[in-house]
Amino acid sequence: MIVEIVILAMVAAFLGLRLYSVLGRRAEHDEPPVNRPVHRPDAPPPARIPAPRAETSAPRSAPALERPGFPPGAESGVRAIVAADRRFDVSAFLEGAKAAYTMVLEAFWRGDKDELAQLCDKDVYDGFVAAIDARAAAGETLDNRLIRIEQAVIDHAELDGETARIRVRFVADVASVTRNAEGQVVAGSLDDAIESRDLWTFSRNVTSRDPDWLLDETDEG
Repeated sequence: MIVEIVILAMVAAFLGLRLYSVLGRRAEHDEPPVNRPVHRPDAPPPARIPAPRAETSAPRSAPALERPGFPPGAESGVRAIVAADRRFDVSAFLEGAKAAYTMVLEAFWRGDKDELAQLCDKDVYDGFVAAIDARAAAGETLDNRLIRIEQAVIDHAELDGETARIRVRFVADVASVTRNAEGQVVAGSLDDAIESRDLWTFSRNVTSRDPDWLLDETDEG
């Protein structure tokens, strides 16, 4: 009787080991996969958010002309403006000019007179409003796109008393479409961008606390 119990115990132990070995191997295959980032060749790299830079309103000790972005003929005017307003920075001005170029064009295309009034002086504003009213009277709308600004450089600069004036030459690609009252395209195409060259003059009183520049004049470049 004792011998039979011992034999049964040995058989049970042997089967248990075999079962454990099989389950152990299956458990390795059934483990949940570890999530790992998958790199796709066509996927863009993860965005990086730069740390904010501290801003200061302290006067500059020297003119900020390291990255001028203007021809030598405009340098004397820029230096005169910097001398009158030590906070003036050429690079920051050009970035602001490109933003203003985009905002003014888009406001004009959609007929937003209120926004134009905040960005332009009276003469330029009146010209935009007259064009918007004529477009509305003809029952036409613009469906334009500013594709890219290829170039924005200071073409001329001067200080007239306390008023600084800076003319910027813009070269941009614009897709332009004009639609009639029925929404039909009567001119242009969104598939073909055309090169636009503009000379825009911005002005500002250098003694004013208001840092904004106004669009003072527009011309084709």
